[in-house]
Amino acid sequence: MVETTLSGATHHILTNDYASEWMGIEVLKLDDGHATIRMNLRQEMLNGFGMAHGGMIFAFADTAFALACNPANPTPKQAANITVASGVDINFIKPAYQGQVITAVANRRASTGRSGLYDIQIYAADASATPSPDAPGELIAEFRGRSRTISKK
Repeated sequence: MVETTLSGATHHILTNDYASEWMGIEVLKLDDGHATIRMNLRQEMLNGFGMAHGGMIFAFADTAFALACNPANPTPKQAANITVASGVDINFIKPAYQGQVITAVANRRASTGRSGLYDIQIYAADASATPSPDAPGELIAEFRGRSRTISKK
C-alpha cells in the first residue's frame, strides 16, 4: 500500500485506499493541515486528447486533501471522527501529459469547529526534471476543498 512517506511516516487512511494505490501515489510530506504527494502520469490516465483526464487530476488532488484534513497519528479523541469533503471546486489551468510527474501540495487555510477550508495546488514536471519542494513544476490546477468532521461509524 501507499501508506509510507519518504521520511518513513505513515498515514492510516491509505491502508485500504485502493484508488490511491492504483494511481501510484507517493506521499512526500505530512504535517498538521498539510500534505504533499506525487505520482507519474500513465497512459491509462489520459483522455481522448492525449492529456491527463480531469478525473485523474481531481482524484489525485482529493487524496492530498484527505491527507491534509485527517491527522496521520490521531489521538483517541480524534480517532473517533473522520474529516470528509463537504464540497470542492477545481480549476484546470493547463494540461499534463503521459510521463510527467505531478505533485499536489495541500494546505489548510482555515478551520473552525467541525469545518475547514483547504487549498491544493497541482503541478506537473517532466520526469527528467529535478523538481524541488519550492518549485515542483508548472501549475496545472487549483483545487479548493471544504471539509466537515463527522463521527466515524
